[in-house]
Amino acid sequence: MDWLTGIPAWFADPANWRGEAGVPTLFLQHLGYSAASLGLACLVALPVGVWLGHTGRGGVLAQQVGNAGRAVPVLALLGILLLVPGFGRTWWTLVLCFTLFAVPPVLTNAFTGMREVDRGAVDAARGMGMSDVEVLRRVELPLATPMIMNGVRQAAVQVVATTSIAALFAFGGLGRIITRATGSAGIDLSAALAGTLLIAAFALAVEYGLAWAGRRADPVAKAHRAARQRSGRVDRDSVTTS
Repeated sequence: MDWLTGIPAWFADPANWRGEAGVPTLFLQHLGYSAASLGLACLVALPVGVWLGHTGRGGVLAQQVGNAGRAVPVLALLGILLLVPGFGRTWWTLVLCFTLFAVPPVLTNAFTGMREVDRGAVDAARGMGMSDVEVLRRVELPLATPMIMNGVRQAAVQVVATTSIAALFAFGGLGRIITRATGSAGIDLSAALAGTLLIAAFALAVEYGLAWAGRRADPVAKAHRAARQRSGRVDRDSVTTS
């Protein structure tokens, strides 16, 4: 069980927190890869998914993209891109690979969220004289926000967890801790598990952080919170008056 007691010792070792191979530097690299990939995926997939859902067209396309994203092995895709002329071992190659991995959940959830918007609310908005763009901006998008945020959250967690494989191709990130611990010099199980815990903690922080953001952005939840606040103020005012 020496490996178990070695995990706290690894975290307590100042050498693991300094320099280019230290945890802060590797974390920032991991964050940079993940944020760039997720941002590019949202930039591409959100407008397409929202528009397809708004128009009611392209349902088969959204479904096929989602299925393809679940079927394509990321490790093999990255290996292939590294061999393609014009790509090579560059930052953009890595970001492109994880962008392709993040697009399916963002696109699928954006499309589904738009299609699941209450048609009665849409018809009522059009009956009030709203234009197509106003219906999209003021009715459909707010109501579809929870599902859209769910897709962004899924993509973010997948990218953060999977970016660790970048270290297998001599890129940076928290996966470097694991690859160093399992190198030719032998296996340092404590260091490998410490790296795994860091990646898991990062993924969980992203999961809960975006879940919280999704709840805050939900218009229904906002209305409930506002109603509770008004009810609380009314109760306090009535007590003060009495």
